[in-house]
Amino acid sequence: MSDRKGERERGEIPCCISHAFFKEASRNPRRIAIVHASGGARVFRESHAKADYLDFDAEELLNRYRESSSPPLYSGDEFFTYADISSAVNSLSFRISRVLDGGDDPHLIRPEGLFHGKKTASDRNLESSTMVDSDSAASNKATPQIVGIFIAPSAEYIVSILSVLRCGAAFLPLDPFWPKDRILSIISSSKIHIIIKCTSFSDSHQLRNDDWLVNQGRSSVLSVSMKGNLKGSFGHPDLVWPCESRNPRRFCYLMYTSGSTGKPKGVCGTEKGLLNRLLWMQALFPLHEVDILLFKTSISFIDHLQEFLTAILTCTPLIIPPFHELKENPFCLLDFLKAYYVSRVTVVPSLMRAILPAMQSPNGRKIQETLQVLVFSGEVLTISLWNVLHKLLPKAAILNLYGSTEVSGDCTYFDCKNLPMILETEVLTSVPIGVPISNCDIVLVGESDTPDEGEIYVGGSCLSIDRMVKVNGQRIALEEIEDVLREHPDVDAAAVTFHKGQGDFAYFGVYLVLKRKDEQFHHVDVKHASKEFSLSIKSWLVRKLPPTMIPSHYFCVESLPMSSSGKIDYSSLTRTTFASKRIRDETDSNQCDDDTLQVIKEVFCDMLMVEEVTDHDDFFAMGGNSVVAAQVAHKLGIDMRSLYIHPTPSLLLKFLLDSESSYKNMSDIGSDLGIRLKAHKGMLHSFDAMNNDVYSNQLLGRPTEAAVGEQVLNFAKQLDKDQLIKLSTGKNYSPISFKSSETNSKVCKTSNSKGWIASFCLPMAVSFSRCNKVMHELELERNNVHQSCLSVEISRNGKGFMQELWKVPLNSCVDASPLVVLKDGEVCLLIGSHSHMFLCVNALSGLVRWKVKLEGRIECSAAITGDFSQVVVGCYQGNIYFLDFKTGEVSWSFQTGGEVKSQPVVDKYRHMIWCGSHDHNLYALDYRKHCCVYKVSCGGSIYGSPIIDKVHNVLYVASTSGRVTAISIEQACPFGTLWLYESGAPIFGSLSINPQNGDVICCLVDGHVMALNSSGSIIWKAITGGPIFAGACISSVLPSQVLVCSRNGTVYSFELEGGGLLWEYEVGDPITSSAYIDENTQLISDPSHPSDRLACICSSSGSIHVLRIDPNAVKKRDQQVEAAAGPIVQKFTNMDLPGDIFSSPVMIGSRIFVGCRDDHVYCIDVVCQPHQG
Repeated sequence: MSDRKGERERGEIPCCISHAFFKEASRNPRRIAIVHASGGARVFRESHAKADYLDFDAEELLNRYRESSSPPLYSGDEFFTYADISSAVNSLSFRISRVLDGGDDPHLIRPEGLFHGKKTASDRNLESSTMVDSDSAASNKATPQIVGIFIAPSAEYIVSILSVLRCGAAFLPLDPFWPKDRILSIISSSKIHIIIKCTSFSDSHQLRNDDWLVNQGRSSVLSVSMKGNLKGSFGHPDLVWPCESRNPRRFCYLMYTSGSTGKPKGVCGTEKGLLNRLLWMQALFPLHEVDILLFKTSISFIDHLQEFLTAILTCTPLIIPPFHELKENPFCLLDFLKAYYVSRVTVVPSLMRAILPAMQSPNGRKIQETLQVLVFSGEVLTISLWNVLHKLLPKAAILNLYGSTEVSGDCTYFDCKNLPMILETEVLTSVPIGVPISNCDIVLVGESDTPDEGEIYVGGSCLSIDRMVKVNGQRIALEEIEDVLREHPDVDAAAVTFHKGQGDFAYFGVYLVLKRKDEQFHHVDVKHASKEFSLSIKSWLVRKLPPTMIPSHYFCVESLPMSSSGKIDYSSLTRTTFASKRIRDETDSNQCDDDTLQVIKEVFCDMLMVEEVTDHDDFFAMGGNSVVAAQVAHKLGIDMRSLYIHPTPSLLLKFLLDSESSYKNMSDIGSDLGIRLKAHKGMLHSFDAMNNDVYSNQLLGRPTEAAVGEQVLNFAKQLDKDQLIKLSTGKNYSPISFKSSETNSKVCKTSNSKGWIASFCLPMAVSFSRCNKVMHELELERNNVHQSCLSVEISRNGKGFMQELWKVPLNSCVDASPLVVLKDGEVCLLIGSHSHMFLCVNALSGLVRWKVKLEGRIECSAAITGDFSQVVVGCYQGNIYFLDFKTGEVSWSFQTGGEVKSQPVVDKYRHMIWCGSHDHNLYALDYRKHCCVYKVSCGGSIYGSPIIDKVHNVLYVASTSGRVTAISIEQACPFGTLWLYESGAPIFGSLSINPQNGDVICCLVDGHVMALNSSGSIIWKAITGGPIFAGACISSVLPSQVLVCSRNGTVYSFELEGGGLLWEYEVGDPITSSAYIDENTQLISDPSHPSDRLACICSSSGSIHVLRIDPNAVKKRDQQVEAAAGPIVQKFTNMDLPGDIFSSPVMIGSRIFVGCRDDHVYCIDVVCQPHQG
């Protein structure tokens, strides 16, 4: 250790990772480098199995199996010394180099038909040196060969990366937990030369010829194993050190980002960036002899590189848990922190919040003693979370890092030791991202009136090779668009810029240097050439790029401006001096100065929320949709169909000048228009029935905004009538019969009796929220209300499809679940987002009724008071807001001591709201008297909603400590606690009630589902295959079932009375939200058979799944009649959204409302497909 300290004091900086590793390994050959913690994992499993016994001592069990204490080793663990690792790296780097040079290996399998021949080292260097762009040529740097690493975190993974670096190539992590299609896509796009794969000892001497990596990936695969072929000597590499190469590599690794642009996008990182980050951290918090590190981050993320490089380059023992166990249950992280005395760890704040209750318990005391450095990254670190950790770990250093894949992981940091002093003078809701790390330059670019806000520009040693932007939640690489443009035969050079307009509008600007400049630009008549070229360039891009990456603005320039370093000066491109010619999509017009044309352009600007619209901008290409088109049509006093046919200002003007009235005859519409109208089919049938007073032919009429809103709302109701109730009978659709059942309750009367919401009878005021929570304003219990529904006649194996009706932007992630409220014939959706914005949206049209910005980000669902006058919502700042339902104005608010992520629960008979907080307290707030009347500590943070048993007047609430608290609310305040139940595992999801007997259904993070009776005794307990983060779903239309979604990607149905498993359905992607059962739609295939029901499931990856469920699940299971009557559950339809989904959906009458991490809330319609025999 003294040698390492002396090296730091002498200021020695390693020239490359390879030299640094072999230097440390030669100094400490017998020191343990890596521990495969499989033995410790086995001890944990035994410990959890015995945890229910009162006399069980977990520490005693650990001591019994511990075989060493420095570092801790348990029976069954496998460890490797630095001598083992360095020997394996020497061997494997020689083998990789030989294969890359065209040689063979006894453990290498090549695809059939793949040519390979012998190359010399000089050949390979020459080949690499030719793969250079103009920038790298100037600096004499070569593009390295890519080696894929298809190995989970392990000693083999680390050896493979060190070996690739040693032989001068670049590594590409291929996470074995990725979907197969994603891996194949990355293999194809990255031009991998070979793939390294790990095998067990039993088959390490051979690789099956039918391996899918070989056959489908068309890649050569080299098999390695620390137990097998890495022990033998295949020779010693006579290789040039990477830092001494004549043609140093441009980059040493390739990491792929999320892939939301349509295909995964690679980011190249440098060895300089990795070493800079490592040395900065070592200077700030040096590692010592007693330190132990943990490899816990997936290889999909850039942070994993620092986790193992920091350990391996400083001779610090590295613990590697079995990664499949971490994937299945993230909470087992605590076990490894505790048992292996881990001294520093990097986590995301959301994971820390989840494990915090266990760290605060007596079992977490060992972690509190050994954890010395806690690093946060990847998400916003809130002040409330830091405050808890600061008190829990007073001796630990807490760092907040900020960065991304594009900046080698991190570019700024904040040491929280300075936070208490800052908080004395400033009010903060989140921990600052701090200052740049060493050798990193940060510039904040924003508006002059907001000096603390803007975009972060990064430069220096940390920078990777890429330019990424985010559009509607999708990450897009501008270089990818430029590369495709340069392939066009008429393009000599291309540059792409990104521009953010007002509101949610963003666009790409394309600047082109054409090969035939004289013909294209200096000819007197450029009109024809411009139109031809425009069609050519767009056709070229459409075939090669996803729709979100197709630019809408094109400029031709004589040359691209260059900076002093010889690179494109992108900032200069936006100046008007370089935009000499604009390529136009349509014919030129001499009407640019016409007053009427100016009016059309102004209306386009207003409705699209952009600053400028040219004569030839396509309304729909600029972000226009059906709802905005309706507003434009109204403001201009035209038939909306005209806008679909003539979407640019110049074309629309020409049409209006040539016609005395709006276009009425649709019989001659061409095929091009038919494509445009397909997505808006139902809207066009509605216009002829519109009131002539609303859509007059007075082009320059300017009605008030209030009138516009009311008229568009009326149009939306009319739209619902035609688009959703009277489905087309053409060849693509089958006739569907809708039948409304009767009701015995007072119902609302909408202006359009055939509209969507009027197709089933509902009370005058009713609200719908996650987990099928429905509340009526009238004194009617839900079970006594015979709700009618849409009856759809469809065959037993009939399927459906989904289509987007509208989406509304909220400027940031929408993790909250929607609240849908029907009152006085109006249907409203209320939801908030991370941007602090809270909206009230017309659920029929998607038009925003009102919006308000609160003090903190919003992740919880809202509720509405019993008199339907106030909307209640909590935020991360700790406030619970009461907003006027009609206007959104804040009536009053209440401040808790922590983040509020729990959906408020309404106790309308006592005029109270019950809401939990991160401060461990449950609050009872009187919404008439505007005061807090009661609070009770629940032993942990409250994330899920409480539940009220109205029959027995008992409220139940659960916390992240695993405690379930029963509170009697029968008597007047103060209320009393009836009993406490300690479940032993955190509870994040909302509680549910069995309406038949009052049992409480609890979902535990460890995968258990249990039912407690009114006395706190367990009635039944079941287990799923993975963690559960959301509450159970119970509905009267599936009276015997309780639906539970697990993070393992499976939906489970348990028998409500006994807990027996009725069925399970695998979605495939993790699920962290609750299911929702559509109680207003029933599928009829056989009149003698009970109607099937639809349930909506949303996965974290952004997929929406609608399942068709037989309500006779118990009968089918008992009588085993599935073969004759069909499956209990089957897929009905599914759809992918462009972002992750953590919001629990609401589904009413075949309409799905859900938030998405692409910053929008969606309304999706479920439509039936034709009968399929």
